[in-house]
Amino acid sequence: MLLSPRYRFLFVHIAKTGGTSVRSALEGLRWRDPWYYPMFLCSRFSHLSGHHIATKLPRHAKVIAAQELLPREFFDSLFKFAFVRNPWDLQVSSFHHIRRERPHVLGGHETFDDFLRWKFDPERPYQYHVDTSITLQSDYLIDLHGQVIVDFIGRYERLHEDFASACVRIGISAPTLPHARKAQDRKQDYRRYYSDITAELVATHFARDIAVLDYRFDA
Repeated sequence: MLLSPRYRFLFVHIAKTGGTSVRSALEGLRWRDPWYYPMFLCSRFSHLSGHHIATKLPRHAKVIAAQELLPREFFDSLFKFAFVRNPWDLQVSSFHHIRRERPHVLGGHETFDDFLRWKFDPERPYQYHVDTSITLQSDYLIDLHGQVIVDFIGRYERLHEDFASACVRIGISAPTLPHARKAQDRKQDYRRYYSDITAELVATHFARDIAVLDYRFDA
């Protein structure tokens, strides 16, 4: 999550949706924001002292966290936006990310099919780096009543165009989006990774995302 008091925006960062590129492009604005320096100092004090005083919103916090922590008038005045991604494609991206960055988390499940079946097993113990990518994307966008409270939902599938649209809403010229890291060995078409069974696993688990965000297996 990236908050800019000066430019009045709140970026809700959903994992594996191009958010790292968006954050990198927008973080330069912090140096022009007079609120950044006291926020940074308070955050460092919180970290060094061991007293968590909620001066920094977590990287992958849901929008409801900001709504609960920030003054209501200030929260309502922010332009709140996020990016989402086709759930089937997101699972392929997550698999390659874990295999590249944290292979020990695979737990011996080296193929995509095997890993996905294990990942969605309700008896599996919770693991942060595995479970963030099966949290419903729509959960990041809604309030306690299930209403979407972000102002703009961009799509990973048209990241550059939607990022430019978000920047227009912010009132800035769109910075260049840096290239995100891509797994060199991944097939470009996510559908080639799936069997009927694993495709249905994702469809069942992400049924609300598929309905709310209007995604299909055959995009």
